[in-house]
Amino acid sequence: MAKRRRLKASIKRRSKKSALVVITIIIAIIINIYIGSLIILKGPSQAFSNLVISTMMETRRGKALIRLFFSDSEIDTILAKNNVIQSNEITNYTEDDFEIDESLLDKIDIIDISGSTYKGKMMIIYDPSRINLAVNLNFDDANNVQGHYVEEYVEWLDGIGGINAGGFEDPGGKGDGSIPQGLVIYNGEIIHGSVDSYDSVIGFNAHNRLVVGQMTGGQALEYGLVNAVTFGPPLIINYEPQPITGTGGGLNPRTAIGQREDGAVLLLVIDGRQTTSLGATYADIISIMQEYGAMNAANLDGGHSTCMVYEGQIINNVVSLYGERAVPTAWVVK
Repeated sequence: MAKRRRLKASIKRRSKKSALVVITIIIAIIINIYIGSLIILKGPSQAFSNLVISTMMETRRGKALIRLFFSDSEIDTILAKNNVIQSNEITNYTEDDFEIDESLLDKIDIIDISGSTYKGKMMIIYDPSRINLAVNLNFDDANNVQGHYVEEYVEWLDGIGGINAGGFEDPGGKGDGSIPQGLVIYNGEIIHGSVDSYDSVIGFNAHNRLVVGQMTGGQALEYGLVNAVTFGPPLIINYEPQPITGTGGGLNPRTAIGQREDGAVLLLVIDGRQTTSLGATYADIISIMQEYGAMNAANLDGGHSTCMVYEGQIINNVVSLYGERAVPTAWVVK
């Protein structure tokens, strides 16, 4: 019995020592992570710190981490120095129709896009009248549980391809993609937002011209927008790239839309947060859109929402391990 008691006491002492060692190791790891984060986020390279911060502030978990080290006012100051400068300029108003060569009416190009930190896809649709807006029309239904996938929107409209469009309400980072963010115009009517709401608007008028810029719902209707969503920032307006400061939004998955002078619509997705593609900055997206001749272009919802569908398949690498995200709106190519 005495031997058993001594054995139990010995095991108990060793267990306590082992637990203490484990706890010490865990604390050391936490301290090292904290110190490492401080080094990355607060110096010595301010440019690198800004890149990391602006990148992480476009992710759900990243926002929470950054707020452990910076106050809201500090974060706002950093983001203001590393973003696209918003202007009051809007795409020039015009009621001219595009003259599309009949040989191009059915033409669609899919192009691989790559840069030093990113890979992605560009879809060029030569006939802009093929672009349609698909919307979750049940966003105000109390029984509605989430939005829909881009694949579903494409299938419902009997389309050939599409990308995600506007943003969605995301309270506490728990949004389900059901409720659109800001203004949504569908078939010439405001179905979300109001005539007084002021947002970064991206849409098409009855002449299939892409219109981008900061405007109210009333202005959007005056511009004749038939289908439009809210997101941003606008990247190119009337051939003029919008000014960018610092890192320009960091490296992230991106979705963007643009239009050339001949009417061709440019749909762009960039993969991100992956070993093969870290992501793109706003400056990268502007450069790509300029390379392909965009006279107007704007940033759409990115991150986990970034998705391009063509011929029934997702052709980019979505960042989420669970596949594409449900969204409230999508631009569909018929």
